[in-house]
This record gives sequence, C-alpha cells and structure tokens, in this order.
Amino acid sequence: MEATDDRLDLVVDPARPTGRTLLAGGVEQSYVDLADPTYLHFEYVRRMAAVADLAAPAGDPLDVLHLGGGALTLPRYVAATRPGSAQVVVERDPAVVDLVTRELPLRQPGVEIRVDDARQAVTAASADGYDLVFADIYRAARMPPHVATVAFAAEIARLLRPDGVYLVNVTDLPPLLLARVQAATLRAVFADVCVVADRRMLRGRRYGNVVLAAATRPGRLPVTRLAARARRDPVPGAVLHGPTVDAFVGGVRPRTDDTGR
Repeated sequence: MEATDDRLDLVVDPARPTGRTLLAGGVEQSYVDLADPTYLHFEYVRRMAAVADLAAPAGDPLDVLHLGGGALTLPRYVAATRPGSAQVVVERDPAVVDLVTRELPLRQPGVEIRVDDARQAVTAASADGYDLVFADIYRAARMPPHVATVAFAAEIARLLRPDGVYLVNVTDLPPLLLARVQAATLRAVFADVCVVADRRMLRGRRYGNVVLAAATRPGRLPVTRLAARARRDPVPGAVLHGPTVDAFVGGVRPRTDDTGR
C-alpha cells in the first residue's frame, strides 16, 4: 500500500517473530514475514495474490508494475513464486522507501523501486510493457481521485499486454459506493471485470477491502478458479462477475477526471 505522510513505525508481530507490520500514523499499512515472503497476513493481499497466481502458469516469470509500495509485500511474493520476474515498484513517499529498504531489505533480485507519483509514472511508461499491474494507493485512508478515473484506467490498459491483468484494492464501507464507482470506471475501459471480497462486505455488513480485477480481453479473468480460491481463504470470499457485477454497480457512473477532482 502506498503510505501517507504520517509518522511511520515498524512493529514486530508477537505471534510471529519474523513478522513486521508497517504503520503510518498508527494505521496498519503493510505486513511482511521476513522469513517467508509467501505468508500473506491481510486478506485483500491474499486475494490479489490469488489473481497473480492464476494469471499465468505456475512459476512463469512475469513483468509486473506495483503502484504503491508499502513494505513490498506483493513484490516479495511475486519474486518468491515467480522467480525471474521483472518488477517495478512506484512509491511516492521517499520516507517509506528509506525505512523499508533499510529495515526490511528486499533480498530477491529483479525489483526496481522508484519514488514517483503513480499517475505520472504510468503516463510516462511505455505501452505493452506489463503482464500484471497492482494498484494499492492510499493517502489519508482514501484512494486519490487522480488514480481512480477512466483516463487513468485507460493509461493502465495501454501499459498492459493483450493478456495483462489490472488489480485494484479499494477500501470501503457500506454501501460500498467507492468500490461500485471504481467497478463502473474499470468497466468503461476493460472488457472483463470481476469483484472479489469478503462475503460479509458484499452483503453490506462490514468495512474492509474490495479487490477489483480487470482485463482488456473478454473472458480473460480466471473467474471459476478464483472463486474456488476465495471460498477456501481463512476469510471466505466471493467473486462477482458478469450479471452479478451489473447488479453490484447498479446505476452509479464511472469517475472521470472532471468528477474526480
């Protein structure tokens, strides 16, 4: 997760001595296990990782862009599960980069970290360069509007290869308006979109994270296998796709640069 300008702290997990939680302003931002990069503590990170696992044959290296670095949880995971992957991490807060590289050094090769604004980095990047793009970008507990619009989604689509997949983490609370708007926004650009979340969230019973996956090729997303993974998660989830995404979006409109300001 891209952090904020608040005070940064690293806390040892008393239940897992090699676990570390990155806090920004006292709020949990990222969790890593220094001994096991495949251990994913937060449910939404497991859901994003599940899509990454199913996006290509197991172990195949991929070209990956991470928008929002945090403690580099997903870059570590991809490096461990798909050795040889080339990854770029864009994190706007240099204090986060300094703390994480000093206290939680990334030992796997193939990861480049850049300090930049996510939209500026995406706009400057070459087309057709990535198989996966992860977006976990938050400032003051909200997704910045300039990375949540149709224009930004179109820039992401430009970066992806024909079979590429875009993954977005949205933190929301009932009635999940932010997630619904973001789903509508992605559907304005991408041919295939699905929603993955805790079943209780989708029923409007709790605050938490919604993961959106999008692809430019119709039928690209591994929805059936992803649903099976979501059901087996320690926090069981559900996948919305096709008509159930239609119902989830309802009548909300995509966010544009004009409405996103």
